[in-house]
Amino acid sequence: MKFLVFLGTVRDSTPPRPARLGLRVAKACMACLETRFNEHEFELIDALDYPLEPVFKSHFAYAKSKAPTALNALAEKISAADGFIMLSPEYNHTVSPALTNLLNHFGSSLFSYKPSAIVTYSAGQWGGMRAAVGMRTFLSELGCLPVSAMIHVPKAQNVFTEDGTPESGEDQASWFDYFGRTFGQLAWWAQACKTHSENVNPHDMLKTFNTTPGERNAP
Repeated sequence: MKFLVFLGTVRDSTPPRPARLGLRVAKACMACLETRFNEHEFELIDALDYPLEPVFKSHFAYAKSKAPTALNALAEKISAADGFIMLSPEYNHTVSPALTNLLNHFGSSLFSYKPSAIVTYSAGQWGGMRAAVGMRTFLSELGCLPVSAMIHVPKAQNVFTEDGTPESGEDQASWFDYFGRTFGQLAWWAQACKTHSENVNPHDMLKTFNTTPGERNAP
């Protein structure tokens, strides 16, 4: 199966130090995935590679074949993926605006009926848990319901080095065990969704709206 790992931060300045703390966590997650779940494919999608435009315009708002190349390519990757890992810091007790901005460029039909996993981190003691609460609602509305297990990394600057390996005194196997519970749930649900979707197309059965959100309104 194919999974996309979204790194939802574009902060590349100091303070706070170190810059791009989320990249350390992302690299650690990728190392775990490639070691313990190597029967699947994983690709890191870095929000920093998708700079903000002067005026927000979602991918589906463009005329056919007129969307920017980068958005077209990412839309194809989202459509082809079997599941998603969403990695976010906590800004003002909520999800990173960089992550929501990037994901909001795409319609929910690209994400729907595929599971997701939540990974948060912080420089402080809570590991981004309050951001994770908001992410559950957001991802559910996109249609990629998050699995029950979540990953939180407090004081991430003291846990992982810049290349994603554990700092001195941190045990990689223990962190991979912790990560693996969430990633294992994600893989199980992704396989279940993929198998059932091959037999029953959910978009046909549930009549996903394609024109206006009003198509899903109560009578």
